[in-house]
Amino acid sequence: MSRENMGNGIERSSPVIEVDGLAKKVKLADGQGDLHILQDIRFAVAGGESVAIVGASGSGKSTLLGLLAGLDVPASGAVRVQGVDLFSLDEDARAALRGESIGFVFQSFQLLPALTALENVMLPLELAGADDARAVATQWLERVGLGSRLRHYPKHLSGGEQQRVALARAFAPNPRVLLADEPTGNLDAETGKAIIELMFSLNREAGTTLILVTHDESLARRCGRILRMNAGRLEVPAAS
Repeated sequence: MSRENMGNGIERSSPVIEVDGLAKKVKLADGQGDLHILQDIRFAVAGGESVAIVGASGSGKSTLLGLLAGLDVPASGAVRVQGVDLFSLDEDARAALRGESIGFVFQSFQLLPALTALENVMLPLELAGADDARAVATQWLERVGLGSRLRHYPKHLSGGEQQRVALARAFAPNPRVLLADEPTGNLDAETGKAIIELMFSLNREAGTTLILVTHDESLARRCGRILRMNAGRLEVPAAS
């Protein structure tokens, strides 16, 4: 595969993501001050590392993942991706950096319903200006076992098949970082297990840095490190 076997050029010892004093708050509807969603979050993730972010519902873990991607803006603090402060960039520049460096896997798949499986995987490649988007997308769909489903629309695919398309879409641009938010949350246990095995297998092959948000402790233990959120704060990381 022309991109599948290309290394992403990140050394394991080199920080890919650095989070420094990150905070997020929103105004309360009754005007009685602020609700602090995240407070003074600090950590770094090395190239090739796998990290799970765990915590109870409402602990801030999904908000943190959105900030790591630059999809939201913090009240204070910095997120540096390969040394570049996301929040020193304007929205267009942040989007360009995401397209170049970050892949996503969402609980709700986030496939575009008007596009076929092939077109969904091609989209980020085309946005990045890849000349071989169709060939690379086809190869990745074959890699996740959907070579016979290229022209099927999301509504004609099972939940597990949709998440396989989402995995192919995430890995196809050869991202340096993969962010996954409860990737098995909408799947039954058996299908979810198969998707997780596939995700970790693809991640090992690609050498991607993986940051995974989950409430599943057994899944979290598959990662090299666990970061635990509690009421918007990061507790002392526990070794997996």
